[in-house]
Amino acid sequence: MDATVADMQNGSGSDELVFFVNGKKVVERYADPEMTLLIYLRRKLGLTGTKLGCAEGGCGACTVMISRYEPNTQKLIHQAVNACLAPLCSLHLVAVVTVEGIGSVARKLHPVQERIAKAHGSQCGFCTPGIVMSMYALLRNKPTPRMSDVEEAFHGNLCRCTGYRPILEGYKTFTVEGGCCGGRGRENGCCMTSGKDFENGDTDDDRASSLFNPGEFVPLDPTQEVIFPPELMSLIKGQRLCSLRFHGERATWLQPNSLQEFLRLKWEHPNARVVVGNTEVGIEVKFKNMVYPVILAPAYIPELNTVTHTDEGIVFGAACTLSHMGAVLRQAVETLPPHKIEVFLAVLEQLRWFAGLQIRNVAAVGGNVMTASPISDLNPVFMAARCKLTLMDKDGARVVRMDEGFFTGYRKTIVRPQEVLVSIEIPHSRKNQFVSAFKQSPRREDDISTVTAAMSVTFAPGTDVVEELSLGYGGMAATTVLAKRTADRLLGRRWGEELLQEACSSLAGEMTLDPSAPGSMVTYRRTLTLSLFYKFYLTVLQKLRKQGVMVDEVRPDCLSATEIYHPQTPSSVQVYQAVPQGRSLDDTVGRPMMHLSALKQATGEAVYCDDVPLYENELYLALVTSSKAHANILSIDASAAEQMPGVACCVFAADIPGSNATGPVQYDETVLADKQVTCVGHIIGAVVADTQLHAQRAAKAVKIQYEELKPIVTIQEAIATQSFYQPIRTIQKGDLEAGFKQADHILEGEMHMGGQEHFYLETNVTLAVPRGEDGEMELFVSTQSASKSQSLVAKALGVPANRVVIRVKRMGGGFGGKESRTTILSTVVAVAANRLKRPVRCMLDRDEDMLITGGRHPFYGKYKVGFLSSGKVVALDVSYYSNTGNSMDLSLSVMERALFHMENSYSVANVRGRGFLCRTNLASNTAFRGFGGPQGMLVSENWVTDVAQSLGMPAEEVRRLNLYMEGDSTPYNQVLDRFTLDRCWDECLARSGYKERRASIELYNRQNRWTKRGLAIVPTKFGISFTAVFLNQAGALVHIYTDGSVLLTHGGTEMGQGLHTKMVQVASRVLGIPCSKIHISETSTNTVPNTSPTAASASSDLNGAAVQNACETLAQRLEPYRTKNPKGLWEDWVRAAYFDRVNLSANGFYKTPDLGYDFASNSGRVFNYYSYGVSCSEVEVDCLTGAHKNLSTTVVMDVGHSLNPAIDIGQVEGAFMQGLGLFTLEELHYSPRGVLLTRGPGSYKIPAFGDIPTHLTVSLLRDAPNDKAIFASKAVGEPPLFLAASIFFAIKDAISAARAESGLSGPFRLDSPASAERIRNACADQFTKLCPPAEPGTFTPWSVQV
Repeated sequence: MDATVADMQNGSGSDELVFFVNGKKVVERYADPEMTLLIYLRRKLGLTGTKLGCAEGGCGACTVMISRYEPNTQKLIHQAVNACLAPLCSLHLVAVVTVEGIGSVARKLHPVQERIAKAHGSQCGFCTPGIVMSMYALLRNKPTPRMSDVEEAFHGNLCRCTGYRPILEGYKTFTVEGGCCGGRGRENGCCMTSGKDFENGDTDDDRASSLFNPGEFVPLDPTQEVIFPPELMSLIKGQRLCSLRFHGERATWLQPNSLQEFLRLKWEHPNARVVVGNTEVGIEVKFKNMVYPVILAPAYIPELNTVTHTDEGIVFGAACTLSHMGAVLRQAVETLPPHKIEVFLAVLEQLRWFAGLQIRNVAAVGGNVMTASPISDLNPVFMAARCKLTLMDKDGARVVRMDEGFFTGYRKTIVRPQEVLVSIEIPHSRKNQFVSAFKQSPRREDDISTVTAAMSVTFAPGTDVVEELSLGYGGMAATTVLAKRTADRLLGRRWGEELLQEACSSLAGEMTLDPSAPGSMVTYRRTLTLSLFYKFYLTVLQKLRKQGVMVDEVRPDCLSATEIYHPQTPSSVQVYQAVPQGRSLDDTVGRPMMHLSALKQATGEAVYCDDVPLYENELYLALVTSSKAHANILSIDASAAEQMPGVACCVFAADIPGSNATGPVQYDETVLADKQVTCVGHIIGAVVADTQLHAQRAAKAVKIQYEELKPIVTIQEAIATQSFYQPIRTIQKGDLEAGFKQADHILEGEMHMGGQEHFYLETNVTLAVPRGEDGEMELFVSTQSASKSQSLVAKALGVPANRVVIRVKRMGGGFGGKESRTTILSTVVAVAANRLKRPVRCMLDRDEDMLITGGRHPFYGKYKVGFLSSGKVVALDVSYYSNTGNSMDLSLSVMERALFHMENSYSVANVRGRGFLCRTNLASNTAFRGFGGPQGMLVSENWVTDVAQSLGMPAEEVRRLNLYMEGDSTPYNQVLDRFTLDRCWDECLARSGYKERRASIELYNRQNRWTKRGLAIVPTKFGISFTAVFLNQAGALVHIYTDGSVLLTHGGTEMGQGLHTKMVQVASRVLGIPCSKIHISETSTNTVPNTSPTAASASSDLNGAAVQNACETLAQRLEPYRTKNPKGLWEDWVRAAYFDRVNLSANGFYKTPDLGYDFASNSGRVFNYYSYGVSCSEVEVDCLTGAHKNLSTTVVMDVGHSLNPAIDIGQVEGAFMQGLGLFTLEELHYSPRGVLLTRGPGSYKIPAFGDIPTHLTVSLLRDAPNDKAIFASKAVGEPPLFLAASIFFAIKDAISAARAESGLSGPFRLDSPASAERIRNACADQFTKLCPPAEPGTFTPWSVQV
């Protein structure tokens, strides 16, 4: 270590860091190399608009814009970046713009903020600031972008609420395509025509379609944007590049100003990490606990940023960002002759799907090479093209090729420790050389590859004889590899069928994988190596023919295998019933009113739990969790943790003043584990310190010794060991035995449905503030269940509930995940705050949240179904097994709802359903939108499909034949009245053009061998009410103040679903005043007590009726004053009542009447009413890779008389996209020892912008009032989620067409989610035959199906 670094570790020698935030100068004298820009913005500058969603650059919630001036080019560069990865020290002389810097509700909104809000593109709002900043950065670079630019800008942003459509639609107004089409067509949801009647083209007076009016938007004026700070400009121009040093607690940041200095520093510190974009090192430090004492930051060294065009190709400096490299290559592609650009096109193809734009803007090409990731997207291209790398150390330079010898092992290369990569040369392709690149990943956008490949072939001039061949693969070994043996065998061969056969059998032998390989999917990955070569083979055949070489023609039905995917801009139509003409504009019920918080959310001013300003003596808590799934705790040693910097105390079970027993229904859990742990992530204790970083570091230093016990992880293991919770529920109706005797056919089947992570963008967070007397405590919690949080915190503290106040302003998403599991954090934080008598805060990191809190229950369903030759189902026996986890939580109610939905929408005379709760050593699974309903209904749709396939009938005919009718009764003996499902079905068939679609799909499938299309129409019937009767109640409290303003509180919480907005609309109608006079501040346990959780889709019904009740009381009290002064204003009546000593505060209460069901007698009323819907979807499947495209979806939903069509359509679309994730994309992987392997957006994929169906129509059924709920409305939160099963069954339909090509017909098993792996493996063909799976039991798999 040299003297200067030693000095710095004594705390001296740090330089000043100077940068600007929103135009203001920031001078930081103690910049810590380990601090990110996000933490600095939120904690040091108090700018909380920028959100923490994942800390790994995978969700975009933390997006900000950075601007820098480049003296060489004299250009300003504006880029969207992830603040969660940007090191503070990298920002010297940079201008940062956050969401607060571009506009605010108080000052003036920026058009980017206004349009996302008014287009209804912000629901929970937690992702909104990041999306706003991605769009803002795009507009700073391109004031009139194309829609494709907008879509690319959002590759790195996720949203869990909206379903993305309204965001794109709002921002389409900025684009070239976004101007009004002048009524020229319906194509992109034209504002003029999308409301036309679907049968006859006539416009109904009461049918409306536009949810917002673009004419009201403030125009974008690029001349009014935030200017680059003049002081910063003069600082940059007046300063020559100097080297910088920043010294922190554990690391030193050295920023050399020249290549010579960089080489010297690397010689002195050969093990120092080199950081440019921090997209790799940031992850290692955060998630792999790596410590790098010395960091070298060469991002600004001129030689590392230069781009040189040579005769051989283009030389890129190693610090060139991927965005810059892409721009240079695109320019080259436009100017160079076609034969020279094959390699460039291959690199560009990989860059299209490389991470998100925020990552590409900072990640360096050199970093991509040097991290040596085995699944790198670019390294296979660099290897196949034999790119040249220039390496240097202080003694000189050497040039090496990226060939089979470059990567020496997992994340190792031949580069010596003191050497640095200076540049990479990407060569021009030669005449007769053809290059292709491929990437297959679970999701197209911003995803890690399953297998990535690049292939290059060079032919003898004018022939099809192979002269050179390179086949590079990622994801097939511990390094990027070349299939050398196969390539050598094919040299000198002609490019034809024989070569193809030889190549496939050789690749199958050469590209093997251990069946236990990390990442699993071994059969799929091996098959992909062959499928991708086949695509390359066909592509090259086409190119050779174009050059006039005599080769086999590609068969017309195989052409689609060579097409490169280019996304189409999605188009959409929304149809709803307009309010009757003549109704007062002040009455907003039934109108598409904007979410009340949308504007605040778009400016970053909306306050979430972790945005509450820091208290003066506040501390931060980090959890200590179990690393074993099932074990006895032998000892806990916290001595090392207690000695670490900033630590205030450690908390364990012995420190709990009240009861350690906890749980939402049964007290079968502990606040902190005592003696035994029963899942990985089981909370054992906590460390409290002055900062989050100190608390988390100390938590990792707590040493726990275990005695391991055998865990039960999967449903199948639980069945084998009979590990079940009691009771086992049964619902039976009719005579099962007689039913099966009556049947012409009996069929048995089974399916597994994976779980789902909630992935609310705001993780669980609690801030506990002791009030200093009588054991009082106030907690700010992101929870759907304030009263349950109150009672369980009080229980843990050993105080009555009246000493604990829970306050909920809003949540950044909930989806059921914050109904019961939030208490596992808030109880621990409360115990710590109580012990220290100081405020304590904790916001879980994404990986902790996913590990600890559980998700949707995985289900396994077994069924036996009896049916007639006509397709009519006469008997059903179904058993459900749910993976409950290590405690009961709400699992019994979840299973009951699954059983109440076991027949979905079909009338079956003789039926039995049984539900088993599997006790396993996983984190307890919990409520999730749909609450068991989707699992129950998916199994039922599966047996309907099986029946259709076994009879060779169209599935929609079997569905229609078995559909319920008005007056039918369910297996639990509830009679269906006001039944609208048949209307939804008929409208969906008509709107989707089902018959025409079916005919065109059959034609398409006859004409294409390697892509197949599928179509499915699926109904849903969803019961509305809590199945626990006592929860069907709600309260409200309304105050009218003397100035006429109204403060409204009710028992529901706001998580983005627009509940507060709807409640204000209800109060506005009943009181007869504009919404602007009514305010909801928050939900709290000291205003409305004993509230039910905001769940079961029933919150608008329950709280709406309670608000109506309170407001009617007040309206009655004010009536005499209205009568006395009919021409007066609202304020006059309120004042008159006040001076007359009339109570201007009222409680409201409501309970749902006539509910109550008894399992023993199978009698009583389970649900108040049902929400109905039907969805029709069309997909296209790539049979070679398993990828699929969602081509179109039509949804018809009965929501009664919508309280707010904008919010309701938003709920339908958001639920549909969440269901699309559940059924096709989202997959939780667990190791056989019960360790969750998917703990963030890097490995767990929720739907992104590109997953929206290309054509999406949502229609709210008209003239369907519901007399059972407030103002004839219906619940909408959960029911639409299951409609995404239409995508699942459309995929199954397409797979059936592919299997028919291989001579396979009849029912087949497809588990959910229908991932690319499952789709590819189900499309059995000659390639899958070459890669048979290993025998189960002969190996230990990397992950198991839980």
